Amino acid sequence: MFRRRSFLPLHLEWFAHLIARLLYRVRTSGLEAFPAQGGVLLIANHLSYVDVVVLQLACPRPIRFVAHHWLRRNGFLNWCFERSGSIGISAAQPRSGMHGAVEALRRGEVVCVCPEGHISRTGQLMRLHRGFEVIAARAGAPVVAAAVDGLWGSIFSFAGNKCVWKSPRLLPTAVHVAFGRPQPAAQAGVEWARRELLDLGERAFQERPVLRRHLGREAVRALAKQPGRILVIDRTAERRVLSCAQIYAAAALLSRRLRANVPGRRVGIVLPPGAGGFIANLAVAMAGKVPVNLNFTAGRDAILTSLRIAGIETVLSAKAMQEKLPAFPWPAGTVDLRAEIEAAGGRRAMLPWLLAAWLLPNQVCANLLGLPRTGDREEAGLLFTSGSSGEPKGVVLTHRNILANCLQISSLSILPERSSVLGCLPIFHSFGFTVTLWYPILRGSRVVTVPSPLDTRRIIDAIAAEQVRVMVGAPTFIRPILKKAQPAELRSLDLVVTGAERLPDDLKADFLRQYHLEIQQGYGLTETAPATNITQPDPPIIFSTNEPQEGKRAGSVGRLLPGLTARIVDPETMEERPETDTGLILLRGANVFEGYLDDPGKTRQAFCRGWFVTGDLGRFDADGFLYIEGRLSRFSKIAGEMVPHGTVEQRIVEAFGWDQSEQPVVYVTGIPDQAKGEALVLLTTEAVTLEQLRARLAERGLPNLWVPKIIHRVERIPMLGTGKTDLKQCRELALHAVKGG
Repeated sequence: MFRRRSFLPLHLEWFAHLIARLLYRVRTSGLEAFPAQGGVLLIANHLSYVDVVVLQLACPRPIRFVAHHWLRRNGFLNWCFERSGSIGISAAQPRSGMHGAVEALRRGEVVCVCPEGHISRTGQLMRLHRGFEVIAARAGAPVVAAAVDGLWGSIFSFAGNKCVWKSPRLLPTAVHVAFGRPQPAAQAGVEWARRELLDLGERAFQERPVLRRHLGREAVRALAKQPGRILVIDRTAERRVLSCAQIYAAAALLSRRLRANVPGRRVGIVLPPGAGGFIANLAVAMAGKVPVNLNFTAGRDAILTSLRIAGIETVLSAKAMQEKLPAFPWPAGTVDLRAEIEAAGGRRAMLPWLLAAWLLPNQVCANLLGLPRTGDREEAGLLFTSGSSGEPKGVVLTHRNILANCLQISSLSILPERSSVLGCLPIFHSFGFTVTLWYPILRGSRVVTVPSPLDTRRIIDAIAAEQVRVMVGAPTFIRPILKKAQPAELRSLDLVVTGAERLPDDLKADFLRQYHLEIQQGYGLTETAPATNITQPDPPIIFSTNEPQEGKRAGSVGRLLPGLTARIVDPETMEERPETDTGLILLRGANVFEGYLDDPGKTRQAFCRGWFVTGDLGRFDADGFLYIEGRLSRFSKIAGEMVPHGTVEQRIVEAFGWDQSEQPVVYVTGIPDQAKGEALVLLTTEAVTLEQLRARLAERGLPNLWVPKIIHRVERIPMLGTGKTDLKQCRELALHAVKGG
């Protein structure tokens, strides 16, 4: 039976309801707490022009919407405005609109306000305005927050910097609306509203049906949809161009052999970025096993520990890699990737799979491999991390984690479909694993691969020859480009994103000055699959009525990606702090892992009340931009004061004008000190005395507590293969220097 849900005339509501049901499949959560009667101020995020339709479908009571008067300029929108009983509001005369909203609430109606004021043009939650606080307080009405998920990317959203003129998605569009619990007007401030909308957005994102799917099956479907699309341009030795169909055929053939002949659940992979890495990871996933990309730059003991923890008996590699890594503890079950494909029948045996990719529906291509439809929270990949400072920990990434992060990244406009991405990060690096391997397979990008991020000249040549648009990497890998690349060689680049460590201000400024390209900064961890924040260029102003919106802000790592929420807590008591205060960052979202492999102790330490403890200190501003202040392990508490190692390093480099374009020249760490708790030790590749150090830092106004007490000269600052500093080895060098002294 049709039930009235709006203020539209009956015949219009019936027609609108029918059309909306055809276009959108709306599901809800949290409605059990929605007040059945009385005035309610509903606040919601604003992703598209059809938010009002979806909210009305989801809400059991009629909603009176507060909308901008400028909508009346359009004849059709003005007609909708009049028929729906919307309340007009304008910046020039806000009081009349607010008065109308208050009166409606006092009549016992549900009134909806979008506190962002405008449609988000980044897909993220924008600054919230305080007008809703005044309305709720004057009416004495409770406030209920609602987060709409699923509309970003559809027509009438600004995904891809376009509103209407883009291809429609498959219908009906799955949308989830998560409702919160009523909050008394006196307690419903902007800070509460931002936290509530992010929390509800995370809950709604978790309900996306695609997150329950199987990563291998989704990869096969994506490849079979566009069999002729070029997926990989491999520049390891001679240039090789491989299409989606070719990658699918090789991986499918290999997967059958792995399924039949390889014991155990997990298969190790030791390969550089390239076609082999794509084929190996896909084949393992298609075989119903878990790919484990091993860090071949780690020490022998760390690798042996990783093999033991993962229970790996078989490693897929290449003869060239085995010759290049004689010290690697190759297990007896090491097999050559090319030889395995040849043993399975080679090119002739690939032909049926190639034909299948071109002729059969993508679902059938997945069915031929016996791939399940559901993966969800089962293990899909295993990466090892020590956090740069300890023994290897096996980070279990589920199908949900990887699929979620690919969706989150694609929600931004920085990696559009068919963009050309440089793939030089090792696959054992979380960014290399998700962003330059699984993301291009699933989302349609092309990858130009170079075997090592340290081969700067080859990277530059690849960018110039293949017209690469997007480059991702650690600052350590990008800095040498400044000395070796001419502006013309990087002309094709539209976007450079760094992660793994803080982006130095001088690198960002020098890159902008030399190549007229602003480096964007990402943040994430292996445990978050990995991206949680990425800055992006400011979105364009589409209509003159829209206020400017920001995608980046100096010093920040951007806003949280959709589907993530956060807390800031005191690092000692773990009690919540205001998000604008500096504290320990906790995260929750579909891309956050659920635990370390077979290590419940470390897993417990990684979570607090269900929130993942990042180990990083940071703060948010009022617009939701995150500022990373440093790693908690990279602070020393000296005489009760928290001293940031990174800031001390930066001041030292600036004071002496040292060149870090080739490699880091300083590293500061703390060691135990009986008098003041800790003492700072400076590791440096430069010749400098304590007297010189004290004098230069004093000139720059650095507090005496922040000045290192010990200097130890080293040949190089130890680095990991991921581009991060090896914190464990640096600390060992510092302790050894103290004992030696």
